[in-house]
Amino acid sequence: MTRREDTEMRLTKLLAASAIALMATPALAIENITWWDFLSGGDGVRMKALISRFNEAHPDIKITSTTLEWGTPYYTKVRTAVAVGQGPDVMTYHLSRMPLGLKEGVLDEITEEDLKNAGVSKNDFFDASVKAASGEEGKLYAVPFDIHSLVLYYNKSFLEGSRFLDANGKLTGIESLKDFEEALAVAKEKGAAAPVTYATGDDGGVYRVFYTLLRQQGGELIEGNEVLPGDNLQKAAEAIEVMTNWGKNGWQPEQAAYEASVALFTSGKSAFMLNGVWEVPTLADMEKKGTLGFQWGAVQVPNLMGTLTTWADSHAFAIPKNNKMSSEKRKAVMTLIGWMEKNALSWAEAGHIPAYKPVAESEEFKKMEPNATYSALANTASYDPRSPITGVASPAYDASINVISPAIHGYAEPMQAAEQVKADLENALK
Repeated sequence: MTRREDTEMRLTKLLAASAIALMATPALAIENITWWDFLSGGDGVRMKALISRFNEAHPDIKITSTTLEWGTPYYTKVRTAVAVGQGPDVMTYHLSRMPLGLKEGVLDEITEEDLKNAGVSKNDFFDASVKAASGEEGKLYAVPFDIHSLVLYYNKSFLEGSRFLDANGKLTGIESLKDFEEALAVAKEKGAAAPVTYATGDDGGVYRVFYTLLRQQGGELIEGNEVLPGDNLQKAAEAIEVMTNWGKNGWQPEQAAYEASVALFTSGKSAFMLNGVWEVPTLADMEKKGTLGFQWGAVQVPNLMGTLTTWADSHAFAIPKNNKMSSEKRKAVMTLIGWMEKNALSWAEAGHIPAYKPVAESEEFKKMEPNATYSALANTASYDPRSPITGVASPAYDASINVISPAIHGYAEPMQAAEQVKADLENALK
């Protein structure tokens, strides 16, 4: 036998052995995970990219995602699906909806074993987000993904030459309501059509500003089963009065829908915008394209009423009850959640603060602006009251558009509006 023939024979035997080995190896088991979210716009694009990356990195797990309509339609579908045992394996959830979700019985407990399978622990998350994700008994029912809050955006051109812009072009000198209103007056003198813009004709925009001003006074919207008890009624009236005065002075837009309120700022007609961190990508993209026309920044809402705090909420991951999944699938779901948390830096590009502290405290995040500038708010965030009538698409939001919005436009006195909010929410609690 020649050397060549010997080599060919050896190669033939090797290939045959390999084929036999492959035949003996079972096919890779794939866990198919059904995912629901309510994320549209920039958030939706970023989440789809994260899911795609996860699928590529985990050939043994396949995520099939569905995006549903935000707000009431989403949570109604979740409730209905869970009731008939046809919900997803994992879903995004607002922590502000946690009390109602627990009352409706749609959320499964996230156990210590679950967290271990995700490679995380409760101590890895900001305390406020863990509390908001837990039931009254302390059990965890969701894993916080971010902290998103109201922040104060500013247009530097209206503040140049004033005491409100330092040598580095950073907002400064606003340490009280008096300071802020002085800055609004300066902007008005410089030609701002609406010195401060927010969605004055939208339930969410009105609620977030109102709740921030209430909480900055140390006020509570709901305590137990009581709405605005004691001096909280007066504090609510004072919050509404502040917003009303901004209208009387021509400092805020009238009946502005959400999109219009944002357009006032991006078109250079407002000095300030009170809005969520989720508008950071809008401004960053416009700046990158050269279509913004001014320099901007964003900071934590200053202490206007005595306490440094602001409205906040979180997107979180939850497992619906009645899911009937195997232990292997549940482990795959927690693997997914843990991976999302550890790769949250790209999610932070949407303006959010990662709820997972190892990412929020990383050097990479500390270089991310303006997120890093306002990230301290994670430690002073005010989540909605623990009540089934608060949170996204709730009676509290309804009261904001039906009662508070008309009041700040002059159709009711502040105390009258506060009393009506109290009556409406007390009725909703019955």
